Amino acid sequence: MIKSMVKYPFHFFKSLIHLLSNSDASSDHRPWDPPFDPTRPAIPISYPITDLDALESRSYFNSFHFPFNIASVQLPPDSVELPARPRLLVCHDMKGGYTDDLWVQGGNNAEAYAIWHWHLMDVFVYFSHYLVTLPPPSWTNAAHTHGVKVLGTFLTEWKKGAEICKRLLATKDSAQMYAERLAELATVLGFDGWLINIENKLAIDLIDNLKEFVNHLTKIMHSSVPGSLVIWYDATTIEGKLEWQDQLNNKNKPFFDLCDGIFVNYTWKKEYPKKSIEIAGERKHDVYMGIDVFGRNTYGGGKWNTNMALDLLKKESVSSAMFAPGWVYETEQGPDFQTAQNRWWGLVEKSWGVLQSYPKQLPFYSNFEQGHGYHISVNGSQVNNNPWNNMSAQFFQPFLIVLEDENTMQASIDFKDIPYNGGGSIMIEGNLKQGSSSLIQLFSGYVPLKDQSVYISYSVKSEGESALAICLEFSLATKEVVHALITDDELPFLANRSKFAYDIIVKSEGSIANASSATDVMWVLYKATISSDTINSNCPTLTGIYSVSTLKSSAGMYSTSLGHLTVSFTKEGIQFPFAKDWKVEGRYVSWFPSDDGTRTLRLKIIWLLGEMKNRTYLFTKYNIYVETSGFGTSYLGFARVQAFYVSDLAVPNEVTMIKFVIQPCGNDGTCQELSQCPTYILNA
Repeated sequence: MIKSMVKYPFHFFKSLIHLLSNSDASSDHRPWDPPFDPTRPAIPISYPITDLDALESRSYFNSFHFPFNIASVQLPPDSVELPARPRLLVCHDMKGGYTDDLWVQGGNNAEAYAIWHWHLMDVFVYFSHYLVTLPPPSWTNAAHTHGVKVLGTFLTEWKKGAEICKRLLATKDSAQMYAERLAELATVLGFDGWLINIENKLAIDLIDNLKEFVNHLTKIMHSSVPGSLVIWYDATTIEGKLEWQDQLNNKNKPFFDLCDGIFVNYTWKKEYPKKSIEIAGERKHDVYMGIDVFGRNTYGGGKWNTNMALDLLKKESVSSAMFAPGWVYETEQGPDFQTAQNRWWGLVEKSWGVLQSYPKQLPFYSNFEQGHGYHISVNGSQVNNNPWNNMSAQFFQPFLIVLEDENTMQASIDFKDIPYNGGGSIMIEGNLKQGSSSLIQLFSGYVPLKDQSVYISYSVKSEGESALAICLEFSLATKEVVHALITDDELPFLANRSKFAYDIIVKSEGSIANASSATDVMWVLYKATISSDTINSNCPTLTGIYSVSTLKSSAGMYSTSLGHLTVSFTKEGIQFPFAKDWKVEGRYVSWFPSDDGTRTLRLKIIWLLGEMKNRTYLFTKYNIYVETSGFGTSYLGFARVQAFYVSDLAVPNEVTMIKFVIQPCGNDGTCQELSQCPTYILNA
């Protein structure tokens, strides 16, 4: 149990707060500009490679920041191969890239930009106007969780780009060498390939080596990362001219033939998609017709009419590449970002449909957070009450499709109230009529259960007469669909109408979770079991998860929060290693005197599981705490990799010993008891 950690703010990150408060995405000076020394210990950041010398020398791997930038979430096996259908690629170009997301361990902007509509895309490209754009690990972790591939960007443009290409493509050997450097970066950092954007004129005698660069990069990526992609951008032609074709034709097809697809420039005309797929032949789905969401000469005008281009492309059965969906955020579309973002992606969904589904395996866990907020909780106890952002915190994002009473009920992610676990929860509220209920689709997936029992846990915070149940949908071998209602009180749900007829009623047992001192409304933790013989079928398959809302009495206002959901094959949860099984070290320990009766501490903490390292895949994240006698326990942050950098920790002079606690959290949402966690003790 964790008690009131936020009551003991004896530490603070002075330099981190100063850096974040003064970082300006529009500033010409970026954190990696001189006098930045990447080899010195500092707050971990993501940053691009800006010149060929750094790329060729592999100096990035000598950076202090490199280990923090390795993505920890692998692409699921069933997402390795792209589906044989029109695909949706999303190219992120938000304020030049590397804004709030450059802080690997998180920032302090609770309203930071994020994407949570991963179920509507197949490929995500992180783009910026630097030579080598390396996706921050937060994007790769969030995308991979949802089965979406992630690409970095290699870009040369204008006069400077032409000079770079002269060196890059000087010989066949140099073209191959730089291709191998790019492939190594993607492989080691854990993302899935590259968008190649050569946007400058080239001498005709460099074209053969450019083709070799594209061909070699594609082959090396395929051999290094199964399912990887190299995609060519439609700009420079096979003749070395900078001429955007806006279609696939004989001037760019030689590059298309050597890689996995082409990102067609976004100023195409209505007939160009059809012409392009005629040229592509059997590879028509590898043609990604560009759409500029800002609407710059793009078909349909982009913005709130982006779906006009999507509709046409879907009709022609060609893939789409949406460029800069951050338009919603950058232009401050109203009434607020959450509402505008959901509305805009809702148009995409209406046009293109749902492309990703989950769960696909168990355990399945989500706390619904988007990767930003004003609080952080662990199992019902608040541990942080400061604004924060870090997309690496994202778990599976719910669909939130209201199927009943959609005119009077709404569901949204609430990251301002105190959550149950992590930084967010689902808020369901509205007005329910007498004898009615509201059904909301949370997830749609495919998990064969065979003869195994299923265990469910979820947390609820309700007001008044509001009641919430979970409904699992099973498809049987007979093609019949069965719905199991999970609730502690079935009467109000059976009394009120529902779209589903419940074939199975499963009793859940509730218990009060750790109550936050900041609110009188407590989280209730529910647990239930669906035994293997409950579903009368061979080979049942879990295909859907819903929430059901109703009132226990008469009609009126409804308000309930869903804090988390876990569906698993095991009742006990994962078995955590003993603290002694971990090896925890402190490195780069530095002390600095202060004039305010404190000392400032900086260090890097790393932890390894020793002989049991093959079990590290069970741990999705690690919470980091600091303990000192007389000042209590405080939450420092979380890590997805097995390292954390403590920056400018203010330590009172009377403190003689500091204990850092590393709390592993499992892929089923459980976190190890603090008293059983590995620690690192530092004498002060």
